[in-house]
This record gives sequence, structure tokens and C-alpha cells, in this order.
Amino acid sequence: MTVPVTSALPTLSPSRAADFKTCPLLYRFRSIDRLPERPTPDQARGTLVHAVLEVLFDAPAGERTPQRAAELAAPQWARLVEEEPELAAIFTGSPLTLDEFLHEARELLGGYFSLEDPNRLEPADREAYVEAQVDGRLTIRGIIDRLDVSPAGDIRVVDYKTGGAPREAFEARAMFQLKFYALVLWKTRGVVPRVLRLMYLRDREVCDFAPDADDLERFERTLLALWQAIAAATEAKDFRPKPSRLCAWCAHQSLCPAYGGTPPEFPSPESARTPGTEEVVVERD
Repeated sequence: MTVPVTSALPTLSPSRAADFKTCPLLYRFRSIDRLPERPTPDQARGTLVHAVLEVLFDAPAGERTPQRAAELAAPQWARLVEEEPELAAIFTGSPLTLDEFLHEARELLGGYFSLEDPNRLEPADREAYVEAQVDGRLTIRGIIDRLDVSPAGDIRVVDYKTGGAPREAFEARAMFQLKFYALVLWKTRGVVPRVLRLMYLRDREVCDFAPDADDLERFERTLLALWQAIAAATEAKDFRPKPSRLCAWCAHQSLCPAYGGTPPEFPSPESARTPGTEEVVVERD
């Protein structure tokens, strides 16, 4: 899912910000060169699980059951493929079958029900698009899996994780993403979220973080410094690789100098998307 840019200011999403932190060259490949990436089964499975958990709450309390979630998997996958036909490519040249794929998604949904009872919740929002300006210089934006708001006004930001990367690196990226959302909510609602929650459906674990205003002020400075680094790299046309364990999951390894590859010629201003005007990319992992 993508959301077109409307802001007159440069924009930054958590996915692209995390890309630059992980590897500046990866940021270039995705945001400037706009190289295509074939979806992986893990990404597609994450997209499906998120879709099911979104529509699950359309059912009234009492009917949000594991059986109902399992029944939603096949029709939601059909809808996703109709909207994004490239998702069907995960089966091309792969031994993975549709039945196996749906079974694995249902297993993850079972993990969700082991962590909480959705019949006891009424989310304030699901797949919520949010954006805010930072220091009048940058618009930050993203899509939050779920927002819970208590009667007292306390906010909980919930992000579902289905796996697919080394845990330590994955969790650092995920918490960066949640702080990004917390900063947007603080800027737009004047309230610091009480809890940032990561729900690991495969591992059936919950990780909570309670931010405060000082945390978010530091994070705001970090984002501005990150954006300045992106702008400087763009001006110099200098995005260097940063090898790590995550390279094993990179779709562009063959173009990376760290692995003997050669990046494409830097795009001309006419053909390149200006950094900071990217669409909001929703990555499911």
C-alpha cells in the first residue's frame, strides 16, 4: 500500500528513514532509483495477516474468533491479489503452494489470539494514516496498524510483526518505527502515547515501550539530523553501502559494491524522485 505525497515540504516515512539508517545505498535504490523489488513470501504473508486483523474488528465483539480469522484469510488474499497483482509472483518458480501459504498465515493469526482477546477491544483506528510537520522543515508520515484509546484518553500504538529478519536488528527497526508514529501523534494530538506495543505473532511475544516527552524530543532531533544526512548524500550523489547481517535479505545485492556489483548511473533530476517526496510505503514483516 502506498499513499501519494501531498505535502509541500520534504517528506519522510519510517520505512525510508530506517532504510537510510540501515544502509544509505539501500535508501538510494528504493527512494531515488526506485528499483523494483519482487515481493517475498514473508512480505506477502505479513500483508495478508495485517489485512485479516484489520477487517476482523469489523465483526461485533463476541464474533472475533480464531475460526473467523482463519475464514477471512482466503478471501482477503484474493482481494489483495486483485488490488496488487504482483503479489501472486511469490508462487512463480517456488515450491510454495497457495494452501501452504494460507496455512502459515493462519498459524500466525493463531499466534495473535494467544496474545490478546480482540473481543475485549474496540480500536480507535486501524491502518491509520498520520502525518505531522517537524520544525517547519520536514513532514513525517506513516500508517499505524492499530490505535487504542482508553476512556481516560491514554493512547496505545500497536504494531503487528510476523517475522522475517534477525530479531535484534528487526526489533531495533520496529521500535524506531513506533517512535516515529509516537512523535507524529504527539505533534498532532498533544499527547505522548502511553504505550508502544510490538506484537510478535510468530514468537507469541509482546514488547512494550513507554516513551516520554524527552524521548520524543531526542527522537525529533535524530530525525532532523537524519534528514540532513540524506539531503547531503543526495547533493553529493554519494550513498555508500553499509554491510550487515541484513544484506542477506536485500533484493539489490548484485548491484552493491560491497558484493562486487556496480550501482546504476545516478538518475537525472528529471527522472529521479526528489528525496523526501516519496510515497508512504507500508512494509509488512
